[in-house]
Amino acid sequence: MNATNRNRACSAALLAALLAGCGALAPERKPEQRVNLSGYSPTFKQGYSDGCESAGSRGQRRDEKRFKTEADYAMGWNDGFSICQRRR
Repeated sequence: MNATNRNRACSAALLAALLAGCGALAPERKPEQRVNLSGYSPTFKQGYSDGCESAGSRGQRRDEKRFKTEADYAMGWNDGFSICQRRR
């Protein structure tokens, strides 16, 4: 093996080691916790889903008409938003 090939091999090994080390520095993600919504109305569940999705995005997903007129939807949305926002 000549000097040029040896330098390339060393450079490749060094690069591989550096890239492997970067993965170890990434923050560990917590496993997604599931919420048991059995026993809640479909309206509450839809509100919870919309609220949780809104907590994780820049845009708000909320049915304003239902939020103003359906207590279960509004309660579900508020619960979903606050719980999912704390997880992120």
